[in-house]
Amino acid sequence: MPSLPAVVKRSCGALRAADVGAEVELNGWIHRRRDHGGLIFLDLRDRDGLTQLVVDPAEAGAFAQAEALRNEYVVRVTGTVRHRPAGTENAKLATGEVEVAVSGVVLLARAEVPPFPVNSDEDVDESLRLEYRYLDLRRAKMQRNLTIRHKIVKAMRDFFDERDFLEIETPCLIKSTPEGARDYLVPSRVHRHEFYALPQSPQILKQILMIGGIGRYMQIARCFRDEDSRADRQPEFTQLDVEMSFVDQDDVTSIMEECIAYVWQRALGHEIPRPIPRFTYAEAQKRFGSDKPDLRFDLELRDVAGAFLGTPIKFLQEHSTSEGSRIVAVRYPGGASLSRRDFDALTETAKSFGAGGLIWLSFPADGWKSSIQKLLDDATVATIQEMTGADEGDALLLVAGSALEASDIAGKLRLHVGERLGLRDPAAYAFCWVLGFPLFERDPETGGVFPTHHPFTSPAPGQEGLLESDPFAMIAQHYDLVLNGFELGSGSIRIHDADFQQKIFEVFGLSAEEIENRFGFFTKALRYGAPPHGGMAWGIDRLAMLACGETSIREVIAFPKNQVARDLMMDAPSPVAPAQLNELAIALKGEAKKP
Repeated sequence: MPSLPAVVKRSCGALRAADVGAEVELNGWIHRRRDHGGLIFLDLRDRDGLTQLVVDPAEAGAFAQAEALRNEYVVRVTGTVRHRPAGTENAKLATGEVEVAVSGVVLLARAEVPPFPVNSDEDVDESLRLEYRYLDLRRAKMQRNLTIRHKIVKAMRDFFDERDFLEIETPCLIKSTPEGARDYLVPSRVHRHEFYALPQSPQILKQILMIGGIGRYMQIARCFRDEDSRADRQPEFTQLDVEMSFVDQDDVTSIMEECIAYVWQRALGHEIPRPIPRFTYAEAQKRFGSDKPDLRFDLELRDVAGAFLGTPIKFLQEHSTSEGSRIVAVRYPGGASLSRRDFDALTETAKSFGAGGLIWLSFPADGWKSSIQKLLDDATVATIQEMTGADEGDALLLVAGSALEASDIAGKLRLHVGERLGLRDPAAYAFCWVLGFPLFERDPETGGVFPTHHPFTSPAPGQEGLLESDPFAMIAQHYDLVLNGFELGSGSIRIHDADFQQKIFEVFGLSAEEIENRFGFFTKALRYGAPPHGGMAWGIDRLAMLACGETSIREVIAFPKNQVARDLMMDAPSPVAPAQLNELAIALKGEAKKP
C-alpha cells in the first residue's frame, strides 16, 4: 500500500512550479477573499509573499470554514500545489505560476475590521498608521523597508568582522557629558538625587576603548537626544559607530568608503562608482551652496560679481567689490518659458530662504528679459551669460549678499529648481565626501567659540598654535559622508593629547572645575598613553531611509515616535504613579504642557 505524501510546511512566498504535486501546509493572514462561480479564492500572506488558494465546494469542511473567513483572519491551510490554469498566471507574483487546492482550513485567530486597508499601499494618515503600527507593519512596503534595513546592518557587521574589528557594547546609563543636544536624564533610586544620562553617542567611550588597546572597534549603537523631531530625526536612533587606533584621516575615509560600497552591493545589489568624489568644505559651499551637496544633478552655482564691477546699480556694485560678499547665479534650464507670475513666485521662495529679493534673467529666442531690465545693458548680460553657460531658453536666478548668506540661499534655490524640474531622481545614489571643515564656528547666541563637530576633534597637523591667536582659521580633521543631499554621518581624527584637550575645553569657556566635573574621567584616561585614533559614525535610520527611497526615517523604523516625540501606539510618554516618583525622590512642579 503506497504511503501518503508528507505534508511540508512552507512559507506563503516560497512555492514555485517545481513544487507542483506537493502536499503543503501554509500559515498566514487572509490578504483578500473572492467568490467566483462556486469556488472561493483566497490570497494568503506572510512576510515572504502571497500564495493563491482555491477552495472547492467538494471539500465540504474546508469550504464551510472558508466561507466564514475575512481579511486579516489568521489561518492554517493544507492542500496540493498545482499549476494555475493557462492564462491566469500572475507575473507580478513570485508564486504566480501556481496555486494551492485546499483540503483543510484551521482558523487560528479572528480579526476585527482594520481601520485602514492592510492589503493595499493607498495613503493613510500617518497618525493612524502609528497608532495601529502592528497593522501597518503587515503592509508590503513596511516589510520591504525593514528587510532592507536588516540587510544593511548585517552587511555592516560582516564587513567589519572580516577586517578584525570587535563589536563591543557600551552602556546606556552613563555620565551626562552634553555633546550639543539635551541629554535624557535617568534618576537613580539607589543614589538619591543623582542621575544617569542616556548617551547621545558612544563618543568618549569608544575613545577610551582605543586607550584600552582595543585597536579596532565597531558597534550598532543606540543613541538618544532630547531635541525636536524632524523627518530625518528621532529622539532615539541607531548608528554604526567605528573607531581605530594609529590611523590618519585617509585611513578612516578609505575603510568607510570600502564599507559603504560593500553594504550597497550586499543589501541592494547596487555598485557604487569609486572613488567617491571629494570636496573641501569651502569648495562645496562655493559650487553647491551647501556642505551636504546633492550631486544627482548639475546646476552648479556660478559667481557673476565680475560682470557688475562697473554697474550703476549701487548694491550690486558693493557686493561685486567687497571681499566678504558674493553675487551668485543659479541656472534654470528652460526657464525662459516661465511667466512673470512664475518669477514672482520664485522671488517669494527666495525670500523664504532669507533673501531680501531676487534678480532674474531669461534668454528667450528673441533676446533677453530681466527683473531689472532698465538697469542692464547688452554687454553686461552677454558677460553674465558667458560666465554661467546659460543657453537660449534658460533663465538665471541671481542672489547677492555676504558670501555665506548668498551661498546658502543660492544652494537652496538650486535644490528648489532641481525639484521642480524632476532632476532629483529618488532612485539614484550620489555619494560624496566633504572634508576640511572649520574646527570652530561662532555660537549664534553668545558670539563665543563653538565646535563645528565636537570638542574631541583634532585640528589639521601643525595648526595647534592658532588656538590662541586665530581659532576661527583652524581647519579640522573632520569628514562627512553625504548621499543625495543628506549627511549620512561624520567622523574625525581625535585629540589624543591631554593638555591640548584641556585647552580646547578652556576655549569653549569651561572652568577647570567644570572640566573636571564633566570630563575629568576622560582627561585622566588620556594621560595614560593614548594612541592617535579616529573614527566615524553613520546614522543607520537615515541611511536606510535613503536606500529605500523614502523621505522620512519613520518609514524604516519599526516603532518610531511621531513629529512631537510621542509613541502613539503605546501612548508614551505618560504619567507615572506618585509612589514611583516618591521612591525616586522626585517632585513635579508646574502644569503639564502639551507640545
